[in-house]
Amino acid sequence: MTIALELRPAASPHVTEIWHARSEDAGSFVSMASSYWEIVVTRNADALPMLTVRGPETIPTSLSYPKGVEWFGIRFTLDSFVPQLPVNALVDRAVNLPVTANGTFRFAGAEWKLPEYATADRFVDQLMRTGRLVREPVVEAALAGCAADISRRTVQRRFVQAIGLTHNTIKQIERARHALDLLQQGALILDVVHEAGYYDQPHLTRSMRRWLGQTPGHLINAEWLG
Repeated sequence: MTIALELRPAASPHVTEIWHARSEDAGSFVSMASSYWEIVVTRNADALPMLTVRGPETIPTSLSYPKGVEWFGIRFTLDSFVPQLPVNALVDRAVNLPVTANGTFRFAGAEWKLPEYATADRFVDQLMRTGRLVREPVVEAALAGCAADISRRTVQRRFVQAIGLTHNTIKQIERARHALDLLQQGALILDVVHEAGYYDQPHLTRSMRRWLGQTPGHLINAEWLG
């Protein structure tokens, strides 16, 4: 195994999870489609730390990495966004923010101390308290299945502004990821087809190849997926 991965829940309601990984050897992994945006800090002994803001991904990509790299990431909830950050311009993109030798970086119009895995909750709390990390109530209501007292077009517009993706795209990505979870838990393919709401096995295969980059059989045995 070339990637050691650790996940932990976050204290903030704006964050789905905080993760940490390190490469024990050089290798590659599949970065699957994802509805979420996240902040990732990369540390390499040969260079300054790097902070990357990654937007939602609709295209699975294969990424390679060298030995001895450490990452940690803060993955934000779908209804959380930074008004100064145009997430819809970050779909299928990642932006590296310069980090100074003193370990600071500029983000959302202010200077911040580079967070650590252990202090990620404190960093998120600072974003919240300064009004830079907020929730989109329309998105929150729609994701909970509540009807909003506005038009469907307005709901979709608010989705794209806050998340960068339409509600339908999010549902397709999350369904494919749910199907993968079921398969990795040992569920039979035909049972996954039924539980995840696919028409048949070819429909499941097309969806997983489209959003996750590989067929169900390959994904079950994959070493690490982003």
